[in-house]
Amino acid sequence: MTQAVRVRVPATSANLGPGFDALGLALGLYDDVEVEVAGSGLSIEVSGEGEETAGRGADHLVARTFHAAYDRLGGEPTGLRIRCVNRIPHARGLGSSSAATIAGILAARALHPAGEKFTDDDVLALATRIEGHPDNVAPCLAGGLTIAWETSGGARMTRMEVSSRVRPVALVPDVRLATERARGLLPDTVPHADAAANAGRAALLVAALTARPELLLDATEDRLHQSYRAPAMPESLDLVERLRAKGVAAVVSGAGPTVLALAFRDGEVDSISAEVGTSWHIHPLDVAPHGACVQPIDQ
Repeated sequence: MTQAVRVRVPATSANLGPGFDALGLALGLYDDVEVEVAGSGLSIEVSGEGEETAGRGADHLVARTFHAAYDRLGGEPTGLRIRCVNRIPHARGLGSSSAATIAGILAARALHPAGEKFTDDDVLALATRIEGHPDNVAPCLAGGLTIAWETSGGARMTRMEVSSRVRPVALVPDVRLATERARGLLPDTVPHADAAANAGRAALLVAALTARPELLLDATEDRLHQSYRAPAMPESLDLVERLRAKGVAAVVSGAGPTVLALAFRDGEVDSISAEVGTSWHIHPLDVAPHGACVQPIDQ
């Protein structure tokens, strides 16, 4: 039986403007998580983003999700050694917690003797239960562009290829923002006209990302969540508005405060960089065509 695995998990951006809690995009920025079944105890080493989380022990998200999946399959590992090399910024709206969740679950599936019984649908369901919604865990698991939804039977998703012309650019500030705070600013109800407008734009966005990138500016218009979150991240919303005024399809990434620009024209990445200036970390990225990848580690 395999005793150690490496799980590579991509960053993700959810919502993408109008696709609130439904649309997600996998991005070419990765965390690497190594998990080994050891003799006893729990050892966690973290380098890069989130180094301060190493001391959380069993409450560390990778350890917690590993145990949740292992318990679902039956039994307990004798001990664990976990090593995380993190590149996805934490609390910035790029899916760092979803990446850790998927990494822990997939490592448990790979290391449990009965792991083959745990399907991708089971992984999605458990990850959604842990995260609270499937919009980030779906693209982390499947790659590309995903639409995720929940039914009485649990979370489901479908995956699509993104046009090769689309180039995401993540504009990351130094400040962090907890998802819970951003969600707390959302109203219980919204005007019917705004909901209807978002439904049309979300449908258009699927077409824009997969086949018609020239429609991205119109397709990323949102009336459902971004403006309500402005008090928590005024600089992010200001940047979104400035970029959109220049014709760039810019949105808040997930719950923010990262801004995601979807470039597709020649030279657009350079024009985005010029508009942003030096107060943001600029990361031109590829769309990750594949989701989380698990590899055994030779002992």
